[in-house]
This record gives sequence, structure tokens and C-alpha cells, in this order.
Amino acid sequence: VIVGMAGAEYGVRGFIDAYDAQTGKRSWRFFTTAGPEDPGHTTWRGMDPKAWEKGGGSTWATGAYDPELNLVYWGTGNAGPDYDGSAREGDNLYTASIVALDADTGRLRWHYQFTPHDVWDWDSTQNPVLADLTIGGQPRKVVMFANRNGFFYLLDRATGKLIRGKPFIETSWAKEIRADGRPMLLPNNIPSEEGTRVCPDQSGGTNWMPPSFDKALGLLFVTARESCGIFYTWKDDYNPGDSYRGGAVQRVGESRSALRAIDVATGEKRWDFPYTSPQSWAGVLSTASGLVFAGASGNFMAFDARTGKNLWHFQTGSAVYAGAITYMVDGRQYVLLPSGTTLTAYALPAGSN
Repeated sequence: VIVGMAGAEYGVRGFIDAYDAQTGKRSWRFFTTAGPEDPGHTTWRGMDPKAWEKGGGSTWATGAYDPELNLVYWGTGNAGPDYDGSAREGDNLYTASIVALDADTGRLRWHYQFTPHDVWDWDSTQNPVLADLTIGGQPRKVVMFANRNGFFYLLDRATGKLIRGKPFIETSWAKEIRADGRPMLLPNNIPSEEGTRVCPDQSGGTNWMPPSFDKALGLLFVTARESCGIFYTWKDDYNPGDSYRGGAVQRVGESRSALRAIDVATGEKRWDFPYTSPQSWAGVLSTASGLVFAGASGNFMAFDARTGKNLWHFQTGSAVYAGAITYMVDGRQYVLLPSGTTLTAYALPAGSN
């Protein structure tokens, strides 16, 4: 049983744990902030020589597992304090990254850092999506990651090498992802005492909402957010158990959200369905029949996966924050959605196709 933890805003040191399902004993632990025994420790510099001990990197969402490679893939959270990076100069490995760990030992096989020296609280705890694709005429084992920093990444999941990185929302902090995998930073995007406007805001281009992949169409469906913020920074003293952010963010301008289809072969947007709500937090489900299920403003909706056309909707009467699941019972397919305090299952009339 492999689990993460939370608390990057409170000066914790992040980790991923594995437990024996039979005995409950811990099998291994991987720390997401590199200590003195780790080669990544040189990426923690600055005024505080022990910044890594309270450096964040919490692992508060769900990872993925490849049984053939025997690798666990897990996204890691922001470095701490969130917005003040002066005491933790450097890339701050392995925060704001995806790590690939040997499932038996917890040893690091590779890592890829999406946001080096994260001072925007963007995390990288979104759900990794695994797929086997043909790229350039060659079969590739890939992991897809629509990141909170606003870029869509396609990585080789055996090696961690970047295949592609492209923005899927408006971003102002980086021009592009270079061939070496690092972002090409734009000027004037670091949080400041007087405030700095950055896109996206701290909630990111997407967040915890699980995406969904349609292999037949080659499309990744993501709940996308277009929103900018004014990022402020100040000095925070570390006190165990207290908030340790070193700043704050004020959202500015118009916010928009949409169900967005990304062509994984190119990284380009294929289609958009704009939501009426400026912020949607719903997960996405796609099915082999060419449907996509998502939601916003209490509406649970079905879309044509190829075109994005809205085919059906149901007002649940409560916020839609979760992702739906689908299952079969006696040859009949159901789609189930938790909303508010209710679990509701939907299906076509019995006997219909």
C-alpha cells in the first residue's frame, strides 16, 4: 500500500510511504526534499542551511503504477515557504516534480522537475496518466502530465526524458520548455513585496481534478483554468504547526474555466467547452464509446469526445468537485457521480444501446 502525505504549507518535509498490506509495517520511505545523503541536496542553498528539513514537497494526491517496469509515479508539492524562496535558493529537488520509484525498495529511478524553485505554490501533484503510444513511428511508454504551472508534458516513463512540453493555458512565467527539460523563464515574474502579476494564479492551470485520456482519439481531457494573480512575498518565521507561506496571492482580472481537449501528439488544444462558472473543480471521465463526462456549476454533463459538443446535462443541486466512475452490472453500464452528500448513478433505459 503506497500513500502520500499533506502539509507543505506548514513547514513539513514531504515523503511517500509504502506499507506491507499483510502486517501494516512500513516497507520504505522516500523523502521528497533531498537531505545531505542525496545528490539532490546541492539544490538547497541560501540563508537557511536546513531549509530542506521544512521544505515542503507534500504528496497529497494519487500516483500511478506500471507493473511491467515495476515503477511508481508520484507528483510532489511546492517547496516551502511557498512564496519566499530567499532562504532556499536552488532548484529545491524533489519538490514540484514527478518521481519514479522502484515499487519494491522506494529507490529513485528518475525524476523530472516541472517547476524548479517553485515560488508560486503550483505543486506538481496532478494525476499522472500512463499510456503506450507510437511517436515518430516508434512505440513509446509515456507518462502525461497536465501541470498546475500551465504546461502539458509528455515524458518517457522508462527514463524520465522530456518528449514534449507545451502550454495549455495562458502563461506569463515561462516562454517555453527547452530541449533540456527546463523552463525558459520570462522576466518580472517573481513574487515581490509590492506584488507581481503572474499567470496562472496559485490555483494553477488545473489542479487536483483527475484528467482522462482517450487513446483512440489521442486526446487528453482536462479541467482547465485561466486566471492570473498578484503574488506578494514577505518573511515568515518558522514555528512548528503554524502556516509557513512567506506571502499570499490576490486573484486579479477575469477568471475562466473550461473542459479542454489536448492533442497529445502535438500538445495543441483540439477543442474547448467554456463553463459558465469562472472556476470548475470537477474531474473528467472518458469512455470507449466516445463520451466525456465532467461538470461545473452543479451540472453533470456528457460531451462528444471528438467535437466537444454538449450532449446531455443534469443539474445535481450541489457543487460537482469529484470525478465520475463507470461500471457494468448485468450487462448494463452505469456512470456514478458523488455530488454534495449524494451518490447518484445514471444509465440509459434498460434494453437500449
